[in-house]
Order: sequence, then C-alpha cells, then structure tokens
Amino acid sequence: MGLRIGAIDVAVPVVLAPMAGITNPAYRRLCREQAEAGAPGVQPAGLFVCEMITSRGIVERIPKTFDMLRFDDADPVKSVQLYGVDPVVIATATAILCGELGIDHVDLNFGCPVPKVTRRGGGGVLPWKRDRLEAILRAAVKAAEPYGVAVTMKTRKGIDDAHLTYLDAGRIAEQAGVAAIALHGRTVAQAYGGDADWEAIAQLVDAVSIPVLGNGDIWEAANAVRMMAETGCAGVIVGRGCLGRPWLFRDLAARLKPAGAEQAPTLPTLGEVTAMVRRHGELLARTHGERHGLTDLRKHMAWYFKGFGLGGELRHALGMVSSFAELDDLFVRLDPETPFPVGEVGSPRGRQGSPRERVTVPYGWLESQVLDGAVDLADAESDVSGG
Repeated sequence: MGLRIGAIDVAVPVVLAPMAGITNPAYRRLCREQAEAGAPGVQPAGLFVCEMITSRGIVERIPKTFDMLRFDDADPVKSVQLYGVDPVVIATATAILCGELGIDHVDLNFGCPVPKVTRRGGGGVLPWKRDRLEAILRAAVKAAEPYGVAVTMKTRKGIDDAHLTYLDAGRIAEQAGVAAIALHGRTVAQAYGGDADWEAIAQLVDAVSIPVLGNGDIWEAANAVRMMAETGCAGVIVGRGCLGRPWLFRDLAARLKPAGAEQAPTLPTLGEVTAMVRRHGELLARTHGERHGLTDLRKHMAWYFKGFGLGGELRHALGMVSSFAELDDLFVRLDPETPFPVGEVGSPRGRQGSPRERVTVPYGWLESQVLDGAVDLADAESDVSGG
C-alpha cells in the first residue's frame, strides 16, 4: 500500500502536514518515531514535512528562514514545503534547497487560507490565476529536475463554492510534471470549519493520473482507511488530528503499512501520555536548550491533556513549565493508570471556527482567471511566517 512520489518510495502513505510553530525538528522526529513503532523495520514510515518557508526568505538567505531548515540526520527523507508567488523566485529557492541543502522533496503551498496571504493573491487563492499557477509549477519542476527531486503541490477546493479551482489545478499540475497533488477538502472560505468534502478528493483522483493525497478530518487511523477506500486517494495528510496525539502516526502506520495491522491500536493511559510529553520536551531541549525547549512545549499541553480531568490549577502549572524538574514534579501528582478519555476519540482538534462570508482577495482578482499584470504580487511574501 505504499506511495511513490518521484523517486521516493514511501512505505506508509501518510504525510505530516506542515504547521507553523508545530512541525519543528523535535515534533517531526517524535511523530516519525511513533510511525516507526507502528511499522517496525519499514522505511520511510511516512513523510514528515518541516514548517512552511517562503521562497524569498531562501533566496535572500534570511537567517530565520534557514534556521527553520534543520533536519534530523536519521530522517530518511528531508521534506520542505515552500510558499511563493513568483516563478523566478520559486525556481531559485528550489535550486538552493536541492543543490545546496540536499532536500529530497519540495512541496508547494497553494492552500493557505490566512487573510494576510490571500489579500495579496497568495496561498489558496492563487490557483484562480491558472497561468501564474502553471508558471510557478513548471519553474519549480525544471529547477528540481537536475537533482532528481520530486515537486508536489497542496491546494484547496477553491476560493469558495462559486470559485472552485481544484480540478483545473490538478490538470495543470499533471501537465507541468508535478509528482503528486494534495487536496484539502475545504475551500478557503471554510478555513478549518465545517466538514471536509471527501467527494471532491475522489473527483480529483478520477481527473488526474498522478497520485492524489487526501487531507481533511483525519482524526483517527480509521478515518484514513475510510478516506482511502472511499476516494481512491494514494495516501493521506494529517495536520490538526495529531496535535497532542503524535501516537496517531503509530496507529496510521500499523493500519497502512504493507502487511497491514496485526492488532487494533490501544489508547494510551495518562502515564503513557506523560511519557510522550517528556520525550517531546527532551527532543525540544536538544535543539533549544531546556528552558526555551520547555517554553515551546507549553503550547502543546492543552492538546496532550484534552479531556483528562486534571483540574484548573494543574493545567495552569503545566502551561507555565520551564524545567524538567518542574515537569516531573507535576507528573508525580497524576495517576498514570487513568484511562484515555474515550469522549475525545474522533473529536476535532486545533483550529476550527466558522466559514467566512467573504475571502479577502486583491481588487479585481475574481474578474479573470488570468493574471494580466493589473495585480501586483511583488509583496505577497513579505508578511508570511518563515522569512
């Protein structure tokens, strides 16, 4: 049941979605360790993508951007998601990633729904301009080709229900030489609210011959199995579903590895969750030092302990931890045999919210699907996280 992306054979067809402030080297390793536990001896047991970075940040060699391009030496595939709106800048950045940094896989982001990105014609609204999308994809593929690096893309259904782009984007991607396309089954207007449209994923599978990865509402391993069965997609992308639950990759690998699952995954006890939290902290401390690493860990605490009856005082203390001594003192107060709260199984995690009435786009953006020069995208990368 593996996934082939260019020259890369991914034994477990699962991808960790890039998430700003989350998918740093520590979290990627934690998720990869869990995947490898679910599929012992299988490599690679998924793709674990770094936080989205900007093409201009690479080209201008901004230190903050390069600081995000750190990888665990044990990771068999170094995967980067790149954001940009200019074909020349994208191509230059891709060449630097492949030629200088030894990146194995470049994914292009055309799915970001954040208003500061869409108002400048980037992210999830860019595929509306079919000529610009094609130019970017062809430029990236050409730049990566000498290094044998696969280029993929991620997108959404469209801007809103009246301005759908995913089928056109899929055909353009295939013709441009893109190795695979990922579809988040929501529009930009939906952001992270409502239900993901898996039928759209199935339609894209039927429309193209390159692999399609499905994204949206993968909260448990069973969701991934069902998505693949219902849509025919070649693999799944997991984002919010793994927040505070890196063991989801263990369960996914066990279900989707070549030989299939020998037994149903078990829910972790509170003691097993605390062990996972400590491991996460240790990995963060290796890169950032104890104090800064555990400060970064704080934002994960609410996700890890969601549904457990810890009490407000203890939850607050976990959210302020700054040393392993403090962390261990707090964990001693917990009953390690406490079962996982079954009410949390299959429940949404992370950002949700309501659909937007209107997506912010550049003036006149929707009047044509061709970028005729009336819209200036020169500054569309200047206010995006990652450089």
